[in-house]
Amino acid sequence: MSFLRPEAAATLLRWRDVLISLGALALGLLIAWRGFGLTFWVGASVAFLAAVSLIAALQRMRFAAGSGGPGVVEIDEGAIGYFGPLGGGVIARSEMTAVALDRTGRPAHWALSQPGQPDVMIPLTASGADALFDVFAALPGMRTERMLAEMRRKTPERVPLWQKPETKPAHLRLT
Repeated sequence: MSFLRPEAAATLLRWRDVLISLGALALGLLIAWRGFGLTFWVGASVAFLAAVSLIAALQRMRFAAGSGGPGVVEIDEGAIGYFGPLGGGVIARSEMTAVALDRTGRPAHWALSQPGQPDVMIPLTASGADALFDVFAALPGMRTERMLAEMRRKTPERVPLWQKPETKPAHLRLT
């Protein structure tokens, strides 16, 4: 038996990471304010880590585009899989060459590119699509604030968000 309405429970679940970070921040500030010497530095460190966690939690919450969309996203051992009613595919994170946000369809889709294969199109509202935030944030050169801003725009266009940097050999050989 639940003491909360389902809507209230869903809201608390959505804000869970933010609320935990705010609680840790308040605790760290209280310890730093009341303490001195080593206790002050422990409290300040807890407050700093909680502030960093709060920023990450707010970004992750902004990334959530909803639920109930078609298909399921599965991330396993560096492979991103999308299994939908009309299509799908699997792409290795190491083979990914570009990420784009395609807002021409309903719902909007992530377009993940790899050489020699068609793009893997993942709806923003697919089940498990929230886990893509961690994958995208780990890409070298990905600007998460720009990605989050583009998710909120409504113009129907395809926007490139990330391109794999060209790699050069570690050293050049004379032959």
